[in-house]
Amino acid sequence: MLVLHYTGMRDAASALARLCDPASQVSAHYVVDEDGTIYRLVEETQRAWHAGVSQWRDIRDVNSRSIGIEIVNPGHDFAYHPFPAAQMAAVADLAHDILGRHPIPPRNVVGHSDIAPARKIDPGEKFDWRGLAAQKIGLFPLARETTSRSLLDLLAAYGYDVRDAAAAIGAFQRHFRTSRINGVEDAECRELAAALSKLAGLNYE
Repeated sequence: MLVLHYTGMRDAASALARLCDPASQVSAHYVVDEDGTIYRLVEETQRAWHAGVSQWRDIRDVNSRSIGIEIVNPGHDFAYHPFPAAQMAAVADLAHDILGRHPIPPRNVVGHSDIAPARKIDPGEKFDWRGLAAQKIGLFPLARETTSRSLLDLLAAYGYDVRDAAAAIGAFQRHFRTSRINGVEDAECRELAAALSKLAGLNYE
């Protein structure tokens, strides 16, 4: 898996200090600064402690099965703002390098909020998932598909932990339908989830 986060701290220096402090018990393989600078903190062959309590598909120990990228952004607690173009370009280049070394399926390129919907909201609704998907990094539905299935059924099949239904729907919306994030199922979300399932090669009808 490839898991993308935002740092959620005031600046890069604060984030790097925390991620490099053993006492914090938090780490990541990479940090991408706003100007595009990439810091390598943990070897890809080693576990980094970036996911916390999380789940994706049948993976519950996400830290042991993933590479984590922390993307410098103050987050929702400190004046959350769009990710600069230079930063997104660096994220794309780094992700391409990682995907070239590891057989990670597109549906396993996720955000922290996707794998821990009841706890996390990063990298958030201002992150350009659509732009990454256009560069073959992850998936993003550009159209809709009709379906008779419920949104939760589609999300569970795709990989989400849906035990907290509102949180799972909110995480999906934050990633794929940012115009309205309310944790409530609606026709647009169902049809986008169906299209996403189709892109992933899953049954969606």
